[in-house]
Amino acid sequence: MSEALSTRERLVMNAALLFQQRGYHGVGVAEILEASGAPKGSLYHHFPNGKADLAVAAAEWASAGLLQIIEDAFAPAESFEQGATTLCYKLAKLFDLSDHWLGCPISSTLFEGPSNDRFRRESAQIFETWIEAVAAHGRRLGLPADEAARRSEAVWIGLQGAWTLSRARRGSDPLRRVPDFVFGRG
Repeated sequence: MSEALSTRERLVMNAALLFQQRGYHGVGVAEILEASGAPKGSLYHHFPNGKADLAVAAAEWASAGLLQIIEDAFAPAESFEQGATTLCYKLAKLFDLSDHWLGCPISSTLFEGPSNDRFRRESAQIFETWIEAVAAHGRRLGLPADEAARRSEAVWIGLQGAWTLSRARRGSDPLRRVPDFVFGRG
């Protein structure tokens, strides 16, 4: 039997999902509190700067989930191409299965949030963490360090563009096509 989530965990998870669906400005604190079943005081107890602190925590929570998806995609892979292809297909499947995946969890939260250096730094750090996680698998799978870094960045450039196109088209095919472009497969 799983343990019940703490108030902080409920706030973070629900904020992440709501921000991903409607963007930072599209979600009010009252909606997050209602979805979390938390009293208003608990938000400021756990997040002294309110919604901005919660947005950073929500982005970090979403990032941890994506890092697990990266690990799951690459762990059984016998080549970088196979791992990257599996990653793209996993993200496409998530896009298909859930309205929560209609927006990138980081750009929906931090890019659409207040224009401030803290959010820009946080989003840059998260994206660099994802790029490095994929590059580390590339090195593990035999790519030279510079090629692993270049290929990893190409995967993420492709995924971010494909995510936007998938949202516009309301279909995940662009996400599945990223490996074709990254690996020159047509």
